[in-house]
Amino acid sequence: MAETRPYVDWKLINDFMIDVFEKYGVPREDAAICADVLLESDRRGIESHGCNRFKPIYLDRIKLGTLLPKTEIEIVKETPTTVVMDAHNGMGMVASHKMMEMLIEKAKIYGMAGGTIFNSTHYGIAGYWTTMAEKAGLIGITGTNARPSVAPTNGVEPMMGTNPLTFTMPTDEDFPFNFDCATCIVQNGKIEFYERQGKETPAGVVVNRQGETMTDSGKILKDMRAGQAALLPLGGIGETTGGYKGYGFSAIVEILSAALAGGPFMKDLNGIDADGKPQMYRLGHFFFVINPEFFMGLNTFKQTAGEICRGLRASEKAPGADRIYTAGEKEYLAWQDRKDKGVPVGDTIQKELIQLRDECGLTQYKFPFE
Repeated sequence: MAETRPYVDWKLINDFMIDVFEKYGVPREDAAICADVLLESDRRGIESHGCNRFKPIYLDRIKLGTLLPKTEIEIVKETPTTVVMDAHNGMGMVASHKMMEMLIEKAKIYGMAGGTIFNSTHYGIAGYWTTMAEKAGLIGITGTNARPSVAPTNGVEPMMGTNPLTFTMPTDEDFPFNFDCATCIVQNGKIEFYERQGKETPAGVVVNRQGETMTDSGKILKDMRAGQAALLPLGGIGETTGGYKGYGFSAIVEILSAALAGGPFMKDLNGIDADGKPQMYRLGHFFFVINPEFFMGLNTFKQTAGEICRGLRASEKAPGADRIYTAGEKEYLAWQDRKDKGVPVGDTIQKELIQLRDECGLTQYKFPFE
């Protein structure tokens, strides 16, 4: 389908987001990290986590007081191969960037490294952090818990977050193997995207307290905020189609995100206190980095990984299928298409950008859709 939304130049939107973040109290160096993480999502075509979340997930939370613009990073515990970090409710993206810098350095020396962050906030697309490792010739693994929105198999109560489990591995191709997705069928951001586009959510991915599937995106978001609806784990309802597998992976992410750092979990991450008032989210993230040079070497790893990916793509296609993809390929193709065009923005985001510009007095910015 041809793109009908107007494009905004990458540098323009990047500079604008940095300036707005700074107006909201985020130090400029930190603002540059946050803007890059958000726009990397759009560069990859993952619009559920891109600039459409700039205002509601970050700026609005700074205003509300559930996200601190200045990130005070505290190293609680460190060994030659591990780090435990307290983000003190600051920008999760800033803390995660510092964590990955530390782990990459350690893995280059010792072969492997792992770290956890607690008292954190939304850290953007998980694949950004694993790609930091891949760009250094390493394997990156990460996961994060989140406010409860996913029901366990045979349940209807939201207990765990969308809990992505993400891997990025170098290959000898133009793009890495990058597996970045939630452990539920769709994530909150996708439903937010459907709602913004006026589209229904596909049947079979959300259940209400009666165990019935829901499709009205606006009602889903409303009921989920009230704890009356829940996302389903990968595999869907019950055990017949393997819902227990997605449930198990989600539980693994929940445990690693909380238990390694001794942080809160499940319903303690709902952002609401006992009186129903907004409070800090206090999320947890985990990160692991592996250095292929400590095994059979980076070149061997890249060649083998590349051959596996090429073999998968060259295998026999189903009738009517145009092609077979490997993880990270669609994101690479999205960037090839968008790199000279910019980021496409719909009506809702256009209004938000103009609103933010006027609110912050950034009169030097003029958008192509005006």
